[in-house]
Amino acid sequence: MISAQNVELRVGARVLLEDASFRVGPGDRVGLVGRNGAGKTTLTKTLAGETQPTGGQIVRSGDVGYLPQDPRSGDLDQRAMDRVLSARGLDDLVRRMRETEGEMASADTDTMVAALDRYPKLEARFLAAGGYAAESEAERITANLGLDERILNQPMRTLSGGQRRRIELARILFSGVDTLLLDEPTNHLDADSIIWLRDYLKSYSGGFVVISHDVELLRATVNRVLYLDANRSVIDTYAMGWDAYLQQRESDERRRRRERANAEKKAGALMAQAEKMRAKATKAVAAQNMIRRAEKMLGSLEGERVSDKVAHLRFPTPAPCGKTPLTASGLSKAYGSQEVFTDVSLAIDRGSRVVILGLNGAGKTTLLRMLAGVENPDTGEVVAGHGLKLGYYAQEHDTLDLDVSVVENLRHAAPDLTDTQVRSVLGSFLFSGDDADKPTRVLSGGEKTRLALATLVVSAANVLLLDEPTNNLDPASRAEILGALRSYEGAVVMVTHDDGAVDALTPERVLLLPDGDEDLWNDGYAELVSLA
Repeated sequence: MISAQNVELRVGARVLLEDASFRVGPGDRVGLVGRNGAGKTTLTKTLAGETQPTGGQIVRSGDVGYLPQDPRSGDLDQRAMDRVLSARGLDDLVRRMRETEGEMASADTDTMVAALDRYPKLEARFLAAGGYAAESEAERITANLGLDERILNQPMRTLSGGQRRRIELARILFSGVDTLLLDEPTNHLDADSIIWLRDYLKSYSGGFVVISHDVELLRATVNRVLYLDANRSVIDTYAMGWDAYLQQRESDERRRRRERANAEKKAGALMAQAEKMRAKATKAVAAQNMIRRAEKMLGSLEGERVSDKVAHLRFPTPAPCGKTPLTASGLSKAYGSQEVFTDVSLAIDRGSRVVILGLNGAGKTTLLRMLAGVENPDTGEVVAGHGLKLGYYAQEHDTLDLDVSVVENLRHAAPDLTDTQVRSVLGSFLFSGDDADKPTRVLSGGEKTRLALATLVVSAANVLLLDEPTNNLDPASRAEILGALRSYEGAVVMVTHDDGAVDALTPERVLLLPDGDEDLWNDGYAELVSLA
């Protein structure tokens, strides 16, 4: 259980939350919602104990499992399945049992005898910790999250960001903790895995808090909603499911508008009467009392929710370039003995639109990193054509320097802009005032997405490489980026699970990984998008 009492959260001078009290107990399935940048990720980190509130207290009883937006992988040399098993302390036992099994077949008699003596003791400890049933449970969870045996046997360092995040999600679900804190758990999941996760959370016996822009996940799983209102710095609590919450929230807003309109009308009448009375010395005290009464009447009202601001996004006018600004030929990549793809070739013509599809682990992110020059292929080459100007959006925000501020990141991306121009661009992406000077490291996933997109806007890029650009975005911000995609005149190569993003892109071609087959786009490929 998690209990929050009079919690206050601040980032610099900005107040995210004031005097918030709520609890998450067994059976409480809580959807934490609010616009990008409202403080959902900050609040979840605080609930997990990774940061401390600036006021109030948070009490945790029982074990808490936290899935952050940024993937964590612990020891990068650790086998992926061992990372999952480590949630119950089984990883070391499994590793030692495997090593002992090898020693039991040793030609050295002393080594074999020692191993034969040691193995039953290790197995007894393994069985006491849940043993083979627990290992089978871990295998079932990982399989349902699209993690096959090949991936599970690889070291963590060889996995993509999406694969590492799915390993972390599997680890949290396998842990058997009392309370889950899940920040955008459907990121990097295919359609089948999302459906499985919905069913898993529906039957989860503990409590959980989930941040998600997946409306169907919220509709299917939550029985309470916490709305973090960025304009009022408060949490509104709704002890109901998702659809009922939407209706109640709209009803609350209508009530607030009526109450404010009535109060403003009455206060206006009092103020007008006070103005008439102030001219007479004998009635000056009564006039002042009327003014105070009017001010108190307005001050006691619940604040009417102000419409959430949305970043206004338009991709840059592309710089002039030749007919084929980017070409890749014969690209291949393997991590150790694990082959990702081989002999992939692609020519990006001026203004062309290409979507890359493939199952999780097929190398989509790896290919974009090669095209961006961030990662080298094992074979083949990437050739920049005349006038190429690349803009790369990485799903893990690798293009951002987390050790500098928001404004410094944009200055690095556009060194020719004046400070006024830099801050103007940031303002259009909702980084105004002190928010522009925040350390990039403390930004939420949605805020990092907005900053990374801002660096593209000032780039004058004529080829955009976009890796899951709609992840972490609220519906209004997602609509903005889809509109920007539709109107962009340069070339785009995109990886996405988002059907709407593909519709906005209107691709001409599709590249299928890991085979590297290229085809003209047709509607038959559309059904593969959410599965890929």
